[in-house]
Amino acid sequence: MKKVILVGYMAVGKTTIAQLLSKQIGLKYVDLDNLIEEKTTLSISELFTLKGEIFFRRMEHEIFKEITANEESLIISTGGGTPCYADNHLLLNGKNCISIYLNASIPVIIERLISEKKTRPLVANQSEEELKEFVAKHLFERSYFYNQATFKVNIDHKTPAVIVAEILQLLD
Repeated sequence: MKKVILVGYMAVGKTTIAQLLSKQIGLKYVDLDNLIEEKTTLSISELFTLKGEIFFRRMEHEIFKEITANEESLIISTGGGTPCYADNHLLLNGKNCISIYLNASIPVIIERLISEKKTRPLVANQSEEELKEFVAKHLFERSYFYNQATFKVNIDHKTPAVIVAEILQLLD
């Protein structure tokens, strides 16, 4: 088997889909943010506050490179910015890797982020209007990197079960 790497913007459900996919196909699931937190013994929010984004991105790249290079079959849930830094997008379709871009519209992302602001350091202090502008700008900047994925799955108004079923069809 290969590694299945899920990419996409914040709040598109990468972690949820990775966990469900893991159960469906019996592959171990890892969350890149969790691996970073384990290695640094700091939460992602603490890392951003105490060490800064550059330190975080360096750690993210090292760990992502490590897990995509090993022989273990895995389902990998990445952070929203993972493919956009340190040439990580080049690892999305590397040896034995299949990547899936979980694509969502701006209104769907905004709706999800508003309810999760406390756990999202990049958007925690933004008003709804600032959030709309921030997300639109980010998606524009990141779309090139997200679209390097092997497959693209639109997640708008779909249940996690439907999304997983679509991914399973792509993996067959």
